[in-house]
Amino acid sequence: MDNDKKMDVDIYDFDQTIFPYDSGTLFFVYSMIHYPWCIVLLPIIGFSFLLMLVGIIHFTQFKRICYTYIPFIPKKKAVVKFWNRYEKLIQPWFKERKRYTIVISASPDFLLEEIDRRLGFDTLISTRHNKKTGIIEGKNCRGEEKVRRLYEVFKEDEINVVDVYSDSLKHDKYIFSLANGKCYHIVKGKRIEFKYSEMYKD
Repeated sequence: MDNDKKMDVDIYDFDQTIFPYDSGTLFFVYSMIHYPWCIVLLPIIGFSFLLMLVGIIHFTQFKRICYTYIPFIPKKKAVVKFWNRYEKLIQPWFKERKRYTIVISASPDFLLEEIDRRLGFDTLISTRHNKKTGIIEGKNCRGEEKVRRLYEVFKEDEINVVDVYSDSLKHDKYIFSLANGKCYHIVKGKRIEFKYSEMYKD
């Protein structure tokens, strides 16, 4: 299919891109403060972190353990209150977007769906979590998985990826490679344009 017959889209990472922090980590801290009984899980989470550091478990397994606190909090209420507090930190330039917007993030779906409703992403792709337990279902939406999940939603010949925005040159090399327009590395909220062919010597 010719590019002029495809739908033009822009792809955005979420954490440290259109939002200045890692939203999942910030929500974890928020929950520990506002629902302090969850602190009893910290030794388990801390031990799991050490296991990840020494290579006994991988990052997704660690992340699954981190979210074991979810059944102990009023999740929907907590998420709404969280974004009531932090929505104001969304980068102003994101709100001025004009092209079809696809947000692809490793953060949990239950956390990003609320900010999606507020900001009106055209498509949100994120890590799937069990609605009751909060545990990750399937793979963490990170690295190459972002591209796989994108083409799970769209056929390759129906979209033309124009611009791509992310803070991570390492993990988001794969979505940057899709850009037919511009690549933007986000550093402290600033958009720094670069050429894929110059940044990555494939």
